[in-house]
Amino acid sequence: MNRRKELQQQYKQRPVIGGVYCIRNTQTGRCLLQQTTDIAGSKNRLDFARITNDCPMHQLKEDWNTFGAASFAFEEKEKLEKKAEQTNEEFRKDLQALLEMWQESPEEPLQY
Repeated sequence: MNRRKELQQQYKQRPVIGGVYCIRNTQTGRCLLQQTTDIAGSKNRLDFARITNDCPMHQLKEDWNTFGAASFAFEEKEKLEKKAEQTNEEFRKDLQALLEMWQESPEEPLQY
């Protein structure tokens, strides 16, 4: 039982890394910009969706059916680590602001 509590404590103290990412259709160049509080988890979800051929987001469904799951790639745009003194809400607001900056960027003109 002691080992279990130790592992739980380690999990709670792990760095929380969120960020902005893009799911890009490699056939059309279009991308879906998203923000997340867990960038690694978001990549894992897309990887799993590609393996199971189950479209993860309704915005992508039409292209997913047309071009196939293999036509989508995960691209990290910017990571942000949650500060120890930050609340979850403050962290989400920072990520939302980061997403808005990326949405206004001329670097990503072809969006869903």
